[in-house]
Amino acid sequence: MKTSKTFSILFWINTSRAKNNEAEIYARITVDRKRVNISLKRKVNVDLWDVSKKRIKGHTTSAKQINNYLDQTYIKLFQIYQDLKYKGALITAQLIKANYNGEDENTKSIQDLIKYHSKKIENNLAAGSIRNFGITENYINRFLKKNKKTTDIYLKQLDFKFLCNFESYLADYWPAGHPRGMSQNTIMKHIQRLRKMVTLAYHMEWIDKDPFVRWKPVYEKKEREFLSENELTNMELQEFQQERLERVRDLFVFSCYTGISYIDIMNLTDDNILLGIDGSNWIFTQRQKTKTKVKIPLLGKAEELVNKYKEHPMTIVSGTLFPKITNEKLNAYLKDVAFVCGIKKNLTFHMARHTFTTTITLSNGVPIETVSKLLGHSKIATTQIYARVIERKVSDDMMLLKEKINTRKEFQAVKLNNSSSG
Repeated sequence: MKTSKTFSILFWINTSRAKNNEAEIYARITVDRKRVNISLKRKVNVDLWDVSKKRIKGHTTSAKQINNYLDQTYIKLFQIYQDLKYKGALITAQLIKANYNGEDENTKSIQDLIKYHSKKIENNLAAGSIRNFGITENYINRFLKKNKKTTDIYLKQLDFKFLCNFESYLADYWPAGHPRGMSQNTIMKHIQRLRKMVTLAYHMEWIDKDPFVRWKPVYEKKEREFLSENELTNMELQEFQQERLERVRDLFVFSCYTGISYIDIMNLTDDNILLGIDGSNWIFTQRQKTKTKVKIPLLGKAEELVNKYKEHPMTIVSGTLFPKITNEKLNAYLKDVAFVCGIKKNLTFHMARHTFTTTITLSNGVPIETVSKLLGHSKIATTQIYARVIERKVSDDMMLLKEKINTRKEFQAVKLNNSSSG
């Protein structure tokens, strides 16, 4: 681990708060231009302080005792710095102060945790997830600087109050260039990421208790938009004058019939199409986000789109099932697709995954357990966030229930009449 480049110790007296011409002595620790002050719990007559030597003037017993105490303090602070440097540990002015004040020097800090966690996930999570953790870490550092006036704290200092203050800080923070502050769900996401890091520290026994024990996340329930059957059909039948919009439409529709995300579609090749258990073509792939393997039967429309681009010049060059396009351009062009198709919704590529979940599968009677498997979710609870049972499905299910009840009543009536006749 990289150690600090600069370190200094300076003794000074706070003359601005002097009383009866006596001022308190402080030790100023500076590490890489970051400094903290330590009160030495000693006072001195302002007239006896030697500004150039940073010591007490004279040879009185009192002067010798204080100067000796300052020498011992200097040695102790320097030794703390040397020990941290020798161990290759994180060195900050705040941590040196904490060590001097009797804190356990083996205690891990929040910066230790951030660095360890970043190393741990660098090969295990998708690039987007790693980037999101980095954003959360930046907010943690800003919070420490603004509210704690430091760059680091010991993990033992994390408590329920810290979490509440961090939540309030995020609620009041207005990101530069954004039209508004963070939403409640965005705030919860940042705290959820902090919670994952702190839980890791707890499991590794870096802290004795979990500060999140009493903390409960509060999310705002939001309906996830999807295309209705009519909207999807209109999009499929729409003719485009610009070929790029047609390609973007086709990618979106393919996702609507497979539930495959943007990044995973971009990685699909002919090798991902294999014969499934029913003898028809399936997509065999692995989600980049979670590394979960998924097997998805190719519905008619999806297979039609695969065949459409088999001999396309762009796919021949890239070796992929579909032409390559960046996520930014894809979502930008989807706005044009929505306009041409007369769709008023805020069309994003991720909406295709919602459409697959709701319009294509659940509304057609596919069990949520099957949908969860197709989406590559490890928990059905995750699928339930995407899933929304539409009114038509509710109506159809209730009609079936009514038929069963009526059939049962008719059977009971016939049985009762036969009993009476006998």
